[in-house]
Amino acid sequence: MARKSQVPSAYYGEPRKFDPTFRGPVYNRGCTDVLCCVLFVIVILGYIALGTVAWIHGDPRKVIYPTDSTGQFCGQKGTPNAKKAILFYFNILKCASPAVLINLQCPTTQMCVSKCPDRFATYTDMQLLYRFNKSHWDYYKQFCKPGFNNPQKSVAQVLRDEDCPSMIVPSRPFLQRCFPDFITRNGTLTVANKTAFKDALDTARSVTELRDAANGITSIHEAKEVGMKIVEDYASCWYWIVIGLFIALVISLIFILLLRFTAGFLLWFIIFAVILLVAYGIWHCYWEFAVLRETPGADVTISDIGFQTDLHVYLQLSQTWLVFMVTLGLTEASIVLMLIFLRKRVRIAIALLREGSRAISYIMSALFYPIITFVLLAICISYWAMTALFLASSGDAVYKVASGNPNCKYANQTCSPESFNRTNITKQCPGAQCLFAFYGGESLYHRYIFILQLCNLLVFLWLVNFTIALGQCTVAGAFASYYWARRKPADIPPCPVFSSFSRALRYHTGSLAFGSLILAVVQLIRVILEYLDHKLKGAHNAFARFLLCCLKCCFWCLERFIRFMNRNAYIMIAIYGKNFCTSAREAFYLLMRNVVRVAVLDKVTDFLLFLGKLLIAGSVGVIAFFLFTRKIPIIQEEVPVLNYYCVPLLTVILGSYLIAHSFFSVYAMCVDTLFLCFCEDLERNDGTTAKPFFMSPGLKRILGKAEQSPKKSRG
Repeated sequence: MARKSQVPSAYYGEPRKFDPTFRGPVYNRGCTDVLCCVLFVIVILGYIALGTVAWIHGDPRKVIYPTDSTGQFCGQKGTPNAKKAILFYFNILKCASPAVLINLQCPTTQMCVSKCPDRFATYTDMQLLYRFNKSHWDYYKQFCKPGFNNPQKSVAQVLRDEDCPSMIVPSRPFLQRCFPDFITRNGTLTVANKTAFKDALDTARSVTELRDAANGITSIHEAKEVGMKIVEDYASCWYWIVIGLFIALVISLIFILLLRFTAGFLLWFIIFAVILLVAYGIWHCYWEFAVLRETPGADVTISDIGFQTDLHVYLQLSQTWLVFMVTLGLTEASIVLMLIFLRKRVRIAIALLREGSRAISYIMSALFYPIITFVLLAICISYWAMTALFLASSGDAVYKVASGNPNCKYANQTCSPESFNRTNITKQCPGAQCLFAFYGGESLYHRYIFILQLCNLLVFLWLVNFTIALGQCTVAGAFASYYWARRKPADIPPCPVFSSFSRALRYHTGSLAFGSLILAVVQLIRVILEYLDHKLKGAHNAFARFLLCCLKCCFWCLERFIRFMNRNAYIMIAIYGKNFCTSAREAFYLLMRNVVRVAVLDKVTDFLLFLGKLLIAGSVGVIAFFLFTRKIPIIQEEVPVLNYYCVPLLTVILGSYLIAHSFFSVYAMCVDTLFLCFCEDLERNDGTTAKPFFMSPGLKRILGKAEQSPKKSRG
C-alpha cells in the first residue's frame, strides 16, 4: 500500500517516523494545560457562589404566582391569599391603554380573589338592590378591597379611593387572571349574551371595549398561555411519552446488536427504509394539500394569519402542507443524489462501520458511557435553569405611579404605597395610583443581574462542552487501546473505558477545559447575535440586518470548524497525552495529509449513521403521530385529548433522536478514532516484518481501496 500524502507534507508537517517502542495510548503521562485547569476549578467555585447568592436573593414564587397591587402573591399557601389564586382587575377597560405595553402593567387596582365574577353588576345597581336584599352586597364585596364593608359610601368616593370596582362582568380564569367570558353567537361577540352594558357612571360600554382591554393584557401573556397549555399536555400524556422513548431505547439497542452481525444488510436496509419513509411523508403531505385545496378558506397564507396560539390553525392551511411537502421532497432528492454519486464510498463506509462494530464488540461498556454524559448534562442543565430562575426572581417589590392620563409627569416613577396618598401626585394626576410594577432594586447586585445572567450562560455552555469533551476523550482512549493492541483482544487492557476516563480526568482536565472554553465563547457570541437579530426584526436598517446576518453565518461556520477540530484534538490527547494546542495542531496536520480520505470516508460514515438516527426517530414518530391523533382504534379511548398534539409528538421524535444519537455517537467516535489511528499507523509503519501494521487485515483492505480510488480518478 502506498503511503504518499495527498497534500505536500511541507505545508502540514512531516509524517511520523517509525517508533519501535510505541504501543498505543501513552500511560506514563503528565498533567497538561494546568493553568486552564486551575481557572476551570476557580470558575466552578465561583459558579457555586453565584448560585448560592441567587438562591439567597431569589424567590421563584415571584415567577410562579401572580402578584396583586400590594405585592402579595395570589394562591400562596400560608398567607391570607392562600385560597385566592386568581388575579382580578378593578377596571379592566384601563388595560386597553398603551401604558400596558410600555410599562408592562395595567393602570388599575389588582387584587386576589377566589373566583371570577359570573354576572354583570355595577356598584350603583348594587346600592339600589342592597336596600331590598343584602345578599347583593355579600356577593359584590368579595371583589372589593379586604376590610371594606360600607355599601352606603357614595359612588364617587368609592371610585376615588379604589375601594371597589365600578362594575363587574362575567369572567373566567385564564392564566390565573379574570378575563371577560367572550362567546361568539352568530358571528357577534358577546359576554353573557350581551353586546353592550353600562358602568357605574351610567356610561354606555360595548363588548368590543372589553375585548380590546383583554387583548392589551393577553398580548403580554400570550407566550405564557401557550406554555400553560403545553404543560397541561405534558401532565396528561407524560406516560405515553415515556413509553415512546422506551420504544426508541429498545429499537436502538436492537439496532446496535444487529449492526455487529449484519452491518451490511442493516445499513442498506436503513438507506432504503429512510427513502420509503420520506416518500410516505411526501405522499401524505400531498394528500392533505389536495384535500385542503378544495376546502373553502384553506387557501389563506401563513403570513396572513400571523402568530396563533392554537397551532391546529396552521394544519388547516393548504400552504402549510405545501411547505412540508417541498421540504421533504428536497430531503428525498438530496439523499438519492448522494447515494448515486457516492455509492462506492457508501460501500466502503459500510465496511468501515462493520470494523467499528468489531471493536465495539470487545468494548461493550463504551455503549453505556452516554448514560454518564446524560447524567452530567442533566445536572448542568438543572443547575443553570435554577440559577437563572433565582436570578430572574431576585429583588424587592418595586412600586410605580400608574396613571391613565398620558400627560402625567409622575407616570412610571417609583413610589411608596405607604406615603403615596400624602403626596401631591394624586392632586396633579387625578386617578393616579401607586401600584406594584416588578421585582428589582438599586443595589450593586440588582444593577448587574443581566451581567450575572450572561455569566451564568457562559459557564453553563462551558460545563456542557466540557462534559461532551470528557466523553469524547474517554471513548477515544478506549478504542485507541483496541486499535494499538497487537493481539486482539488479548492485549486490550482491562476496563478500557474506566482507565481512559481516569486518565482524561486526572491528567487532561485543563486541556478539555481549554477546548471547551473556546467553543463556549463562540456559542455565547452566537446567542448574543441571535438576541440582537430578534431585537432588530422590526428595524428598517437594511445594512445592519445584512451585517448581522453575515456575522451569524461566519460564527456558525466557526463553531462547526471548532467542533470538528476539538473532536480530533481530544482523540490525539487520548493517544499521546499532549496539551490541547499541540494535539489540535497535530490532528489538523494529520487530517490535511489525508484530506481525501477525510472528505469521502469519514463524512459518508456520519451520513449513514445520521440515516440510522433518522429512521429510528421517524419510525417512533409515525407511531406517536397515530397515537396522539387517536387513530389507533385499540387504545383510542386511553389517549387523552390534547391542546397541541404536535408538542408531545415533537418531544417523542426529538427524544428518540437524542437516544439514538447517544448510542450512535459511540459508533461515530469509534470510527473517527479508528480512522485517525489508521492514518497514524500508515505513517509510522509500512507493513513489513520490521515495521508491521497494527491495523486488522479487514481495515487494511477497506481503507487500502479508499486510498487507491483517488489515484485511479487522477489517472
